[in-house]
Amino acid sequence: QVQLVESGGGSVQAGGSLRLSCKASGSRLSSYRMSWFRQAPGKGREGVAVIDDESKISYADSVKGRFTISQDNAEATLYLQMNSLKPEDTAMYYCAAGDRGFWYARFWESKYKYWGQGTQVTVSA
Repeated sequence: QVQLVESGGGSVQAGGSLRLSCKASGSRLSSYRMSWFRQAPGKGREGVAVIDDESKISYADSVKGRFTISQDNAEATLYLQMNSLKPEDTAMYYCAAGDRGFWYARFWESKYKYWGQGTQVTVSA
């Protein structure tokens, strides 16, 4: 069993930055595929960034070059550094942990067993 707790959300102006954290407990972070998802009002949840290890990272096209996913295994914490934020980045952000399966399924919600409660990010124009 893995418990995930996100923090770091908030309200910023367009062009600003935020750093989200996801603290894991109950198991080693390095055992799982870790991801960030987001859900905007009225929309489905979408994968934003995923990491298996430093050599296996992927981003949604909409955030490439602006967001950076990383993890500190010693601290059991997943991070999402978000720069050059846009109003369309406004959403509830969730971290998720799942088994490492096929890479093509990296953003499939059904592949993730554990989810945090979410942290809200609001970007104003």
